[in-house]
Amino acid sequence: MTNSEILSRIDHTLLKAQASWEDIQKICAEAVEFKTASACIPPSFVKPAAETFKGLNVCTVLGFPLGYSLPVIKIREAELALKDGASELDMVINIGDVKNGHFDKVLEEIMLIKKTAGSKILKVIIETCYLTTDEKIRLCDIVTEAGADYIKTSTGLGPAGATLEDILLFKEHIGPKVRMKAAGGIRTREDMVKYLEAGCDRIGTSSAAVLITSN
Repeated sequence: MTNSEILSRIDHTLLKAQASWEDIQKICAEAVEFKTASACIPPSFVKPAAETFKGLNVCTVLGFPLGYSLPVIKIREAELALKDGASELDMVINIGDVKNGHFDKVLEEIMLIKKTAGSKILKVIIETCYLTTDEKIRLCDIVTEAGADYIKTSTGLGPAGATLEDILLFKEHIGPKVRMKAAGGIRTREDMVKYLEAGCDRIGTSSAAVLITSN
């Protein structure tokens, strides 16, 4: 697998609270130059990034990183992000609803946001580090039923990130139209290849520089 092939599957990510416009411009310029799948950036930077970097596939986040904002807030975030020029949305589910067994609420929220997203890509972050195996399997079913485009392992800001075991579990339980994104703790070329070979369609990482500098 070549560096270019790997880069084409990477969401080049910068979601640090202290990120400046200068930092965001660097990430976006790299995403354009090295043809990454997208640049994943905070909502407040979507509009200037989309206006500055024509043709860039801009990804942003909803309910990030804890997921417990009300559905109406996430929907409004989605509406504004799309208006500002985002092409992809990565939403965080309400993990409290999962723990309370309110899977109907989780399903409804994802469905509403996918309706808002329309033809734009929606990725659903389930934050696997907080979940049991049974909860992960149930969420594979829910993400599939809701019509989301991707199931995503992690925010990268929880106590743990992606694992190959979770990707293999997803692979067994998601529907045929749902793709997988691994994120959190994926920092080496070797790890990126492992996740892609395991079936991931996307990788979220802030460590694409290991490929860029050797390209």
